[in-house]
Amino acid sequence: MAEANEAGYRVKGTIKSVKGACSAGHRAGDVIDLSGRNTGGMCGYLYHSVFPYLIMLQFGGGFPVEWGNPDVVEIDCIDKANSVTVELRRITETK
Repeated sequence: MAEANEAGYRVKGTIKSVKGACSAGHRAGDVIDLSGRNTGGMCGYLYHSVFPYLIMLQFGGGFPVEWGNPDVVEIDCIDKANSVTVELRRITETK
């Protein structure tokens, strides 16, 4: 979970699929709380891939409605032989 002093929206990453063998141990169904300052234990290679999209979601940017949900995006790991797909989702509800 994002720290109480974390700026912007909370963002959750859900591992959707793993093709091959993820050397970091990510498995389909894993849920990770992420922010620009918190990797949530995500592999550095995957975090590197998601970072620009994570920052955009955390600080209020979005995707065109024509692409689907402006609060959600799926990103693939840079390791194409053992690709991990993660869905990033901005959490907009308040507690």
